[in-house]
Amino acid sequence: MKYCWSLPKNDPWSTPFAETLLNYLEICRGDQILDIASGSGIPAFYLAEQVGPKGSVLAIDINQRQVLKSRSTQGNHLPWLRFEVGDMRFLPADLPKFDRITGNLSFMFFRPNRFDALQNLVRFLKPSGQIVLTFPSMGTFDSLWKYVDKEMSAQGFVNERKALDEYINERPSASEVEKYLKILGLEKIIVGEQPLEVATGSGIEFLEHPLLRGGFLDDIYECFQDQGLANTFMDKIAEKVSHFTPLYAIRCAMSGWKPNE
Repeated sequence: MKYCWSLPKNDPWSTPFAETLLNYLEICRGDQILDIASGSGIPAFYLAEQVGPKGSVLAIDINQRQVLKSRSTQGNHLPWLRFEVGDMRFLPADLPKFDRITGNLSFMFFRPNRFDALQNLVRFLKPSGQIVLTFPSMGTFDSLWKYVDKEMSAQGFVNERKALDEYINERPSASEVEKYLKILGLEKIIVGEQPLEVATGSGIEFLEHPLLRGGFLDDIYECFQDQGLANTFMDKIAEKVSHFTPLYAIRCAMSGWKPNE
């Protein structure tokens, strides 16, 4: 059986972000790559195929189930690719240095101290090495947040609006990451954004949408102390999707090169 390790065409979230990552990444056969927040292996499998047996890819994820799932998919193939459990914010000091560091849909998980986590990560980059990270940046699903804020205001939800504002403003922005890369002394810095439309229907389809309920909609529920009230509020929001669709995520990719020492 011939295996193909290209990016899966049926993934509506990880694959579009990974495509953006690959547009910024420059890799060669034999490169040593660290892939953080590797999840289901998008794009770790593809990267391993590109670097070939003279290279290596160490893919780490904090979720053990994701790591085990990726290992199961890998089987005996691509032996220069390793999936390991690890926290990208607290990498062991004896980890070797890499030609490339990648992270698809990763930077938003660097909280609470994103700069410190990024600084620690760059320590493991070889001179003349490149780091490329992608994440949904500030502006993602703005139409939804604006509509929810408007409805919260109309219903007199003062504390809930304040909590929502804190959630939204905590999200990383393109200008923020560009500033971080400059402070860290990286070169050839590029930070770019592209829209990604996320389609959804109304009602339960919206409330249980796999790309929305896994984090973005949860932020709205968490603004409420009373979860019964949150459910009632969100049920009404779900019937008004035409007021905030189409929904757009903002794919952001950051790229920087470590100076040749």
